[in-house]
Amino acid sequence: MKELMKNVVYAGVGAAFLTKEKIEELNRDLVEKGKMTQEEGKQFVDELIKKSENVKDQLELWISQRVEDKIKQLDLATRDELADLKRQVEELQVALNTRGGEES
Repeated sequence: MKELMKNVVYAGVGAAFLTKEKIEELNRDLVEKGKMTQEEGKQFVDELIKKSENVKDQLELWISQRVEDKIKQLDLATRDELADLKRQVEELQVALNTRGGEES
């Protein structure tokens, strides 16, 4: 029964978005209502925090990958590419200025 209750809570409250405070609040409620012991509650909180952090990490990775894919599809210049172009322009300006001074 307790395992079923844990699974329902994981699914029902969206473990990825629970804060530690909300998890501890949920734990206090369950312990106060006699649904689990203090030790079971501590284990439940630890498991839920770990799962929550795991899901958040996976979600961040997934979002980053989607953003990178979209940027590639848009064919936008990267920061490194822009810095390289800026360096090349500066080098050309120096070369032009040096060359212009020789012709005078």
